[in-house]
Amino acid sequence: MSRARRKTSGAPAALEIRIRRARLKDAAALTRLALAAKRHWGYPPSWLRQWRRELTLTPDYLRAHPVFAAFAGRRLVGFSALVLRRRSAWLDHLWVRPRAMGRGVGRALFLHAERAALEAGAPRLRIEGDPHAEGFYLRMGARRAGRKSAAVDGVKRFLPLFEKPLAPRRPPVTSAPRPSPR
Repeated sequence: MSRARRKTSGAPAALEIRIRRARLKDAAALTRLALAAKRHWGYPPSWLRQWRRELTLTPDYLRAHPVFAAFAGRRLVGFSALVLRRRSAWLDHLWVRPRAMGRGVGRALFLHAERAALEAGAPRLRIEGDPHAEGFYLRMGARRAGRKSAAVDGVKRFLPLFEKPLAPRRPPVTSAPRPSPR
């Protein structure tokens, strides 16, 4: 479990959150949150219906992948999920409850997922993002790595692809005192 708190100026107050591994019983609440977050961006209802399956988290999915839930008090405010294969890590989900957006939840979840991917031995974190999240991923240090065609109802659209190299955190290097001349 980890805790994160961020102070900002001119923005809504940062939330104090705790992050824990999602439990099987969380599946329905995680799905509702993903749908609410996607709906927040004003997508047409027909698109949301088409995306429902990929936004649905099942107990089987939670057993197969590391999924991390963020809470402010007892309220679920976001979650992230990784797909790990060999030495590859994909950020499969990162959703924040609309009223908690801009309050440090996404940042805390991203950093938590990044650490989990690194601990799993992944040299980089790969992301297929929503166009509305592009600025967020760039602020988190990911770089553009292409785009994927994702037409819906005949509307041509593209999803941005990102990569973020992962490196173990090292303590700062301090210079050793120089020996005095004799």
